[in-house]
Amino acid sequence: MSPLPEIARTFLKLGLVSFGGPAAHIALMHRVLVDERRWLTEAEFLRALSLCMLLPGPEATQLATWAGWRRGGVAGGVIAGALFVLPGAAIILALAAGYVAFGQAPAVSALFLGVKAAVVAIVLQALLRVGRRALTCTAQRLVALAAFLGIFAFGLPFPLILALAALWGAVFARVAVAPAPAPVAPPKPTGSAVLACLALWALPLTFLWTIGAEFLLAIGLFFSKLALLTFGGAYAVLAWMVAAVAEDRGWVSTAQMMDALGLAETTPGPLILITEFVGFVAGYAQGGWGMALAAALLVLWVTFLPSFLFIFALAPFMDRLTAEPRLAGALQGVTAAVVGVIGNLAAVFALHVLFGPPGDGPLALPAPVWGAFDPGAALIAVGAGVLLLGLRWPLGAVLALSALAGLGLSVV
Repeated sequence: MSPLPEIARTFLKLGLVSFGGPAAHIALMHRVLVDERRWLTEAEFLRALSLCMLLPGPEATQLATWAGWRRGGVAGGVIAGALFVLPGAAIILALAAGYVAFGQAPAVSALFLGVKAAVVAIVLQALLRVGRRALTCTAQRLVALAAFLGIFAFGLPFPLILALAALWGAVFARVAVAPAPAPVAPPKPTGSAVLACLALWALPLTFLWTIGAEFLLAIGLFFSKLALLTFGGAYAVLAWMVAAVAEDRGWVSTAQMMDALGLAETTPGPLILITEFVGFVAGYAQGGWGMALAAALLVLWVTFLPSFLFIFALAPFMDRLTAEPRLAGALQGVTAAVVGVIGNLAAVFALHVLFGPPGDGPLALPAPVWGAFDPGAALIAVGAGVLLLGLRWPLGAVLALSALAGLGLSVV
């Protein structure tokens, strides 16, 4: 009996209930794939997760694709990865359309203020979770601190920070790795799937170039580059994306980027679906509803297709690669640096929500505009932090209550 229908049912369900960001996605997949269905052993799951964290792109999507490939070959990988992403993508598309149509209404703006204030606490929670898991020694903590200062205080390029951290890990880190197990079956060939992914990735960009669609080509090329540089997931790359999309290119505003993150936090699926929202809003500003839909679908395509490409290229060699000491050390360095980059995101996001757009400070520091301090947003953020970190309320309940609090403050 073909395993594909079972793969489809499993990952469609995961795609519909995968709220809470990468940490929650990985925990949910572990429970379903290792504990309940026993498709993977604990060691196989952890080895695959380690390499997915080192690759560019959303690690949970790549892990889903790898698990589907392991169970059902290339077709299983396509089904698992696609069904993990598509439910959230459809919801984000609908929310982006509603945002464009009604986002400037006072009540909607007040709801968004509450959600964004809660996201300050959510990003802090992600920082603490990742930090506890990733920073196990003084050297790793120093790497995380250096990464934070590099991007927050000196404005160093995000890819450079990760490259330096990987180099440090490969040279200096000492990681105990288990030997690769003997494969239970010959590796499934994926060469044709890799070539197909490359062709499908290049096809729309080539078509846009031939017809002279400058805006769509520019946004497609930018998010293709982003897909190759999203090490550490959406949290890690968001600060760089805000600067590139809002400040450098002016496709959306920084406030709209913050709204996008708030929306992505409330929906299932990978957090990097924020790029689809950005594409829709930018496209609408350039050419109305048709351009908005075209830009959103193009961004979705070029953002996620590389994840399938990387997994199909490396899947047959996953166990051997993750048993390589130098690669394991590089992974350790990248993971430590990602903690610092998430710390930068938490700081920049909090400054924007609590003080409005920050001004220029010394070095590359974003300076708060003290006169613009919003006590209501600060109160909601603190309350969300207490509920999430102290009382351990579910994420959905905290976001809903925070949105209502924002609406309530707007009428006081």
